[in-house]
Formats: sequence, C-alpha cells, structure tokens
Amino acid sequence: MPQSVDRALDVLDAVAGSDGPVSAKALARLTGCGLSTVYELLGALTARGHLVRTAAGWTLGYRVPSLHRAFQRQMRLDEEVHGLLLKARRTVGADTYFSAYRDGEIAVLAGASDSAAPTGGFSVGRDADGHATAHGKVLLSALPRAARLRYLSGTGMRAITPRTITSPDRLDAELRRVRRQGVAVEIEECAPGVACVAVPVPAADGARTAVSVALPLADFERRGDRVTEILRHVAAEAGRLAIRRPTGTTGG
Repeated sequence: MPQSVDRALDVLDAVAGSDGPVSAKALARLTGCGLSTVYELLGALTARGHLVRTAAGWTLGYRVPSLHRAFQRQMRLDEEVHGLLLKARRTVGADTYFSAYRDGEIAVLAGASDSAAPTGGFSVGRDADGHATAHGKVLLSALPRAARLRYLSGTGMRAITPRTITSPDRLDAELRRVRRQGVAVEIEECAPGVACVAVPVPAADGARTAVSVALPLADFERRGDRVTEILRHVAAEAGRLAIRRPTGTTGG
C-alpha cells in the first residue's frame, strides 16, 4: 500500500477511535506523522467528506454514514432485518446482533440495544475474536476446515477472559457440537458476567450469517432455553427475508 494512503487511513482510524474532535497535533502524536503531513492528509480527507473540521478539531464527516449504508446494502442488510432485530430486542429483552462471514473476516453488521454500551460489548464492525463469541462460533462452524484455520491463524486465539477457549482442539470439538445442535452458546468467554447465544440464518445462496443475543449470565441461566427458541424464530424469519429478495438485488 502506498505510504500516503496508509497514513491517510491511520488518520481516519485515529479520528474514528476518538470520543470527540481531535486536533492536528494530537493526530500527529497518534499516527507518528509530521504535523505538516497530517495537515495535508486532513485537507484531502476533509475535501472528500470523510472528515469535518470543527472549532475543537476534526470529526468524522458526512461520507462515513453513506459508506456504511453502502456496506450494508452490499451485504444484503436492509431495513427489514433492522426491524427484525428491534422486534427481537423487545421480545427477548436483551441486545441482539446480526453478523456475517465474508472474504475471510467476521463482522457484526447490525445490533439492537437499549444502551450506549451493549451487554455483549459488541459494536458494528470487524470481529477479530470469533473464537470467543457465539456468533463467531456459528460462522466458523460452517466453514471448511482450511478456511477456518486461515481465519484463526490471522486473528489468533487470545484469552479475553479465563474462560476463553484458546486451544484449537477444544475449539474444533466445540464447533462440531455447534454444527450438530445448530446453536452456539458462550458463557463468560468474551465478557465476565455475560452469556451469548447464536444461531445460523438459513440461506439458499450460501451466505453465512447469524443472529445472536447477549444477556447477563443470571438472566441466561433463568431463561436461556426460551431465548434460544425465540432466536431460532428470528433466524428463520431473516432467512425468509433473504429468500424473498429477487436474485441480484440488495436491501435498502
């Protein structure tokens, strides 16, 4: 990748990772670039609409939401799926997510949560810890072994909590169970005090997607079976939505 492109993406990532506007001097420190270089990159990114300059510094620009909408469109994630997640959130009373595997990566494409900090700790974007998440296990269980190993070799199997599975053999055994039962459950592997359930979305076109729920562990122990049952209905409806779409079209 050309160095200028790499640096511009570093600046964009630094702004995206901040809780508020970022000054040019702060961006220079964060990216390791000279101040004059940062100003040049900021000018280009602002001109393209990826960033906006405010009195306090730079923030993400108007082009970012449109890029996300285009990403969702290309991933066939439309308003019907969003509505389905919101309905599931109200029914289950817990945070719900829609995830997918594509081109060697796992990503959370959408979520429905009542709080700024979802129970599962997930946010829309790439998930590099698929070995430790319920939705990741569902998606990994559907992959050929070679593709699964490529993913794991690229992301590693870091121990997020003491309960995270970090052994490839243990994970293989877990994924075999997921394939047999059609559901993945993880308990405190990704976050202390949290359990997650995920099921695959049926797809005639071979797309690998999953829906999941994250809820407090005590809540899961009390009504985990009921949550799983509801989630299976959500996945079936998401599959019917995908089937109804004409071939070659993508959702809104």
